[in-house]
Amino acid sequence: MDIAEIIGLVLAAVAIAIALLAWRRLRLLRQGGIDVALRDQLGEKERGWHLGIGKYRGDEFTWYRVLSLRSGPDKVISRAGLEIDTRREPTGSETYVVPAGSTVLRCRGEDLELELAMPADALTGFLSWLESAPPGRSIPWAS
Repeated sequence: MDIAEIIGLVLAAVAIAIALLAWRRLRLLRQGGIDVALRDQLGEKERGWHLGIGKYRGDEFTWYRVLSLRSGPDKVISRAGLEIDTRREPTGSETYVVPAGSTVLRCRGEDLELELAMPADALTGFLSWLESAPPGRSIPWAS
């Protein structure tokens, strides 16, 4: 096997991996997904953002990282106990990393603290989902 064949095989493998990632992203978006950037390491200012697709699954918001071949969600956020601490516009280099026209929400839950960045239409849906708790369950910040 000479060097040209090896390079050809490597390029073919890279092309297949890119095609699989693109197919996964399109499949998630077509199944009701929304573009959402997530950051769960809040110590570093304007760093640590990851692009992904968010989906609603009952009382859970599931987030799938775009550049991942993992079949399941990378992060599962439960509606129970989830609160929004602050809302802000992206600053500095964040504007290049998060989806265009995004608002950044700093969220806190039972065992998590993270930031989500999503466009206005996705934000409206997220806030509606968060506020629409089933009957009999109170939401601390909405009472």
